[in-house]
Amino acid sequence: MEHLVSAVETPVRGRRKTAADADRGILSTADWGRRRVRATTRLTHAILLLSLIVVGLGPILWLAKSAVTPTQDTLRQPLALWPNGIDWANLGEAWTRVEIDKYFFNTVVIALGVWLVQVLVATTAGYALSVLRPRYGKLVVWLVMATLFVPSIVLLVPLYLTIVQPPLLGQSLINTFWAVWLPAGANAFNVLLVMRFFDSLPREVFEAARMDGAGPYRLFWSVVLPMSRPIVGVVSVFAVIAAWKDFLWPLLVLKDPAIQPLSVRLPQLQQFIELDVFLAALAISTVIPVALFLLFQRIFLNSAGMGGAVKG
Repeated sequence: MEHLVSAVETPVRGRRKTAADADRGILSTADWGRRRVRATTRLTHAILLLSLIVVGLGPILWLAKSAVTPTQDTLRQPLALWPNGIDWANLGEAWTRVEIDKYFFNTVVIALGVWLVQVLVATTAGYALSVLRPRYGKLVVWLVMATLFVPSIVLLVPLYLTIVQPPLLGQSLINTFWAVWLPAGANAFNVLLVMRFFDSLPREVFEAARMDGAGPYRLFWSVVLPMSRPIVGVVSVFAVIAAWKDFLWPLLVLKDPAIQPLSVRLPQLQQFIELDVFLAALAISTVIPVALFLLFQRIFLNSAGMGGAVKG
């Protein structure tokens, strides 16, 4: 009798999971068959989706609406949709009067320099710690990781003094783009992120390249970098967006208005221009970060998991 019971229970316990079991969530198929449960669930989904749209896209949509709305309409009826018509001239006046093109060019130059420095430092440092693996590599990793626990505001004064009197150069970097580019390379998070990605790459490829006579530089340029496009895309998105919205550090080191980015110059011009023109300038300055995210969102979301970099 015991053998019969065990024989009956064994198939039940060892039953393979079907596709329905794998896709099953909180609600079962029977629950979905009930009209009340189905209606309540769909209503909850609609409310959550609407809340996300209001919270996430609400400020951006309001800024886009206010950019082409006269000042009086924005002050009297901030949530109304153009009660007295659309004023497209705000965009043209913001571009010419506020000189958006000049500060936009400065922002692009700063973002490109920050991107180049961060990608260069993160990939080379991650390659050295993960692939080359020096003798004291673990100690260096722990030291780099320890810098993540230091608040950035604590390092502000020492970093500023270093930029004012850089070692070996003998000349201040204030009012130069280098004052923004060089400190951006000291990003421990990007170094650790790239290092962990390099750890997931197959070591057999590295050994085969070394057997074919590839040195450390050839291995990095011809083997590691082509396999690292996902993580380079992630670091690029982080670097460009962070440089685009940075305010405090460019304000300190770029005192000349001619080389200041949009994030620094626009708040200083607010008191000299009308509200509608200022909002139009803000709307123009937000176009590039939004466009970058929409352009690279697939790379960013697919690569954030750091998994499945190489197949086969």
